[in-house]
Amino acid sequence: MKKVTEESSLYDNLENMDTYEILQGINNEDKKIARAVEKAIPEISRFVDILVPKMKEGGRLFYIGAGTSGRLGILDASECPPTYGVSHDMVIGIIAGGDAAIRKAVEHAEDDTEQAWKDLLAFDVNQNDTIVGIAASGTTPYVVGGLADAQKNGITTAGLSCNPGAPVFAHSDFVLLAEVGPEFITGSTRMKSGTAQKLILNMITTSTMIRLGKVKGNKMVDMQLSNAKLVQRGIKMIIQETGLNYHEAQAYLTQYGNVREAIERIKEILEEQGED
Repeated sequence: MKKVTEESSLYDNLENMDTYEILQGINNEDKKIARAVEKAIPEISRFVDILVPKMKEGGRLFYIGAGTSGRLGILDASECPPTYGVSHDMVIGIIAGGDAAIRKAVEHAEDDTEQAWKDLLAFDVNQNDTIVGIAASGTTPYVVGGLADAQKNGITTAGLSCNPGAPVFAHSDFVLLAEVGPEFITGSTRMKSGTAQKLILNMITTSTMIRLGKVKGNKMVDMQLSNAKLVQRGIKMIIQETGLNYHEAQAYLTQYGNVREAIERIKEILEEQGED
């Protein structure tokens, strides 16, 4: 297998570059990411079209990964509840080495081919669920083993990698490939590869949540009002949707604690008043 992610950088003598040259080189490479992700859209679309009905029936989305890839899965999963008001067990990120590995590398954690399945079993994973294995190289034993075990147990799988022909794809029902080419620093897959993975994970959960009805128009009407900024955003949404003034909108949001519920109730009241 040809590992594009490990190929030598197109740039050399980096230590002799000035700051501007370094940044320009990084930016030149970053420009290639969106084009690589674009090529994956047809397969991402097919994956989401399978994922959505499974989640409507109570299925969950799991991410498994090691190192940067594992952290990206956890990041995407952790942002779903506050953004869309879903439960914390709807999208779950699992990293090799456990939560301690989020901040510090756990030695050899990614080399265990059996641990991912054990980690998944702790969540009572079943055939209603869907698993995405994230690995820039596509060779991470933790991820490959987890996907293989999931397939053996009849669970839908997808592999997300930046290397064509990666071993993770051999155990993936859906092949999510973002071939971004060699990194600016040879083998530093937290750069282009990590960015491509982040973009694809964003696409998966964003499109899924829209399809699940968690967005109205273009607004996050089910977001959690966890800070003052989000409360103000919620008030603004209500004003835009209903035409109420600031204080009226604020009062309804305080009463119902949810943008969607506040808007629906206001519209009901306005309809009742119109009938009278």
